[in-house]
Amino acid sequence: MSPLVVVLLLLAGLSEAVGRVLPVVAARSGVSRTRAVGLISAGAVVEAAVFALWPLSAWAVAMLIQPTAGQEPLAWEPGLVAPLLLAAVLAFPLLGPFLHLALFIGVGAGLTTALAPLTGLGWWTAAGCVAVAGVGLGVTVEVVRRIAAWLNTAPAREALRWPA
Repeated sequence: MSPLVVVLLLLAGLSEAVGRVLPVVAARSGVSRTRAVGLISAGAVVEAAVFALWPLSAWAVAMLIQPTAGQEPLAWEPGLVAPLLLAAVLAFPLLGPFLHLALFIGVGAGLTTALAPLTGLGWWTAAGCVAVAGVGLGVTVEVVRRIAAWLNTAPAREALRWPA
């Protein structure tokens, strides 16, 4: 992966994390700036890692369908990751979740166009592989995010218990 792609993925991850974390931080009046920056930084790394894994996951799903396909995994290129950065920028709340989804579909179509000839699958089959990989990664991150949120509120739940 080229340094340009890594920078673009980190910027997309940062934008996605800011769009997800700022509303939570704004709702909590007692969150310090240091904690907010830490949450955003951790979120940026996680989101960038998920974005980086999307083409590799789609290629892995394609290998399950057609194991004799191309042995070189699909990877991000600057032309493929630039729309992803735009989609992440538009992830901010109230700026258009529908437009955000449409851009992710466009990025997925770009990944599909790159995956189909690499694996020898048809375009629609490759699109299914990209969609399954994207949904799988999205669900996994959402589960981890909810577990982390639940663990971060554990001390608050213990403080609400009645003394024994």
